[in-house]
Amino acid sequence: MELILSLAIGVMTGCGVWLILRPRTYQVIVGLSLLSYAVNLFIFGVGGVKSNMPPILSDDVLPATLSDPVPQALVLTAIVIGFATTALFLVVLLASRGLTGNDHVDGREEQR
Repeated sequence: MELILSLAIGVMTGCGVWLILRPRTYQVIVGLSLLSYAVNLFIFGVGGVKSNMPPILSDDVLPATLSDPVPQALVLTAIVIGFATTALFLVVLLASRGLTGNDHVDGREEQR
């Protein structure tokens, strides 16, 4: 399970960095979103990847076998903040495209 999680984090980070380096603003926004999702998965994985364990304490469950709830709460907060930031970036993208007429990061059209 840890191998799959680490591969997913690596692929999402690589794709996010590649998209951030693209010339169009929409691709940069998607790249930033992918990077934030990769960081969220990393933080979630730091809390411990446990499977087939009950989520609550009972008499026959040891507390050491449970997942840490703090990284889960941090990831939930980061998801909400990331959604709001992405919405703000999209509004700025639309305003910039309306003012300049294109959606390039530097504001200029490609030279051919």
